[in-house]
Amino acid sequence: MAMAAELHGSDANSPAYPVAGRIARVDVIRDMAAAETSWRAFEGADFLATPYQRFELLDAWQQSVGKHEGAAPFVVVASDANNQPLLLLPLIIYRENGAKVARFMGGKHPTFNMALWRRDFAETISAAELNALIAAIRMQPDGVDVLAFTQQPKRWRNIANPLSSLAAQPSTNPCPMMTMVPGCKPEERVSTSTRRRLRNKERKLQALPGYRYFVATIDDDINRLLDSFFVIKPQRMALSKLPDIFSDPATKAFVRDACMAKLPNGGRAIELHALECEAELISIFACVADGERFSTMFNTYTISENARYSPGLILLRYMIDHFGDLGYSSLDFGVGSDEYKMTFCKDDEPLSDAFIPLTARGKFAALGMSSLTHAKRLVKHNPALMHMAQLLRNAISRSS
Repeated sequence: MAMAAELHGSDANSPAYPVAGRIARVDVIRDMAAAETSWRAFEGADFLATPYQRFELLDAWQQSVGKHEGAAPFVVVASDANNQPLLLLPLIIYRENGAKVARFMGGKHPTFNMALWRRDFAETISAAELNALIAAIRMQPDGVDVLAFTQQPKRWRNIANPLSSLAAQPSTNPCPMMTMVPGCKPEERVSTSTRRRLRNKERKLQALPGYRYFVATIDDDINRLLDSFFVIKPQRMALSKLPDIFSDPATKAFVRDACMAKLPNGGRAIELHALECEAELISIFACVADGERFSTMFNTYTISENARYSPGLILLRYMIDHFGDLGYSSLDFGVGSDEYKMTFCKDDEPLSDAFIPLTARGKFAALGMSSLTHAKRLVKHNPALMHMAQLLRNAISRSS
């Protein structure tokens, strides 16, 4: 108890609870600044995490979107008898329909949600230790009713994700992905026929003054690209009759802060890749990357006549070659089966949801969440139901 108070600040923490097996204690930290030291302990080759759970990314989200939505940090840290970290769950608490729900931080922005693990612990954790972890969370004094662990990868870096086994069901959408053999030839990543087709389209763009592909690495370039993105994106969404989530000031602040946030290796929490010319930003993709996998987060492309030359696909080809040359072995473009993803991605990354009740109220909440996810998945995978849903969405859009 004294150690937890000294390390994290007693005003930010719940009491630590002894657990079972290798988990000697579980602490809950309720302040992002207080959690940073524990979070940093999970960096390095001995630990397992997706780039979506980096402190820089989720701190930027919590300081903007999280606070705006009234989300309270609930960072669960399990340690062994020597006070060495075993896992960290980056959660927030929402009040939803009268129940307190603990979810992964980041809202809809991360493609993958996962705990940060000590690698050897993730590989060998027992069912008894998992149950003891959940029991320790249940004992926390704020009375969380349900744990909603959504969009979890079943495996990460060839290691099974232990939390995806807890009463899991398939997520609404899988994630299209592509694998690459490090060191392979470019045409083994993207076929010769696809390259030829995109090169023919790109010739029109190459004639534009100042045309280039580049990765934004300095603050001025990042800000300039984002300024253009926030102008083009709402126009592009309006043309598609879709809501623009980036119009929200808190979301704009999150995106800009995360793109500016520097990682320990000198990179950025969110990396920006672009095609541009002197006259305009032609296409932009944002991504997170960790040395083995890169994942795109958001994108847009010009509304000028240059849009007819498939600048988004051309940019993705550049990105695939960029990361392939760096030795990356896989990539994804986020959940959903958009047509452009199928140009490159031939496989699906299965994702799972787990809704774990901790109280009697939580049982009803978990059942409702599980049923809603199941219904959404049925609609998404039934063409007739999906068509009806699209007609309804269009009708609502026209009337609003």
